[in-house]
Parts: sequence; C-alpha cells; structure tokens
Amino acid sequence: MENTVIKVGGMSCQGCVKNIAGVLGAMAGVASAEVSLEAAEAKIAFDPQAVTRAALVNAIEDAGFDAE
Repeated sequence: MENTVIKVGGMSCQGCVKNIAGVLGAMAGVASAEVSLEAAEAKIAFDPQAVTRAALVNAIEDAGFDAE
C-alpha cells in the first residue's frame, strides 16, 4: 500500500466530503480515503499496482472539485 495526500478545492460542506470519499472508496485499489473539509485534502491509502495517483486526482476532478 502507498499513501498520498491530495489537496482538494471547492468543498463547502460535509456532503462534499461524503461525495469525494464515496467516489474514491469505490475505486479498485483504494484501501481507505479520509477526506477533511477543514484541511481541504484527501488522505488516501491505495495499491499502486491497481490505481495511480493521477487516476485519483482525475476521479476527484470528475466529481466536480479541484484537485492537485
């Protein structure tokens, strides 16, 4: 497992947090995703053999948020 932190912009409520956590959690290879509204970030544990960091960023952006 590998861990990464992705900065997330555009979140305004806990609904946004749940949306992003749900999108990330549904991805193959993601073991856990902790999304923080206060820190404006997502901490993700993932299998780099199954999913790339770029794919995680794209999934957040596809959900309508800014990610880097």
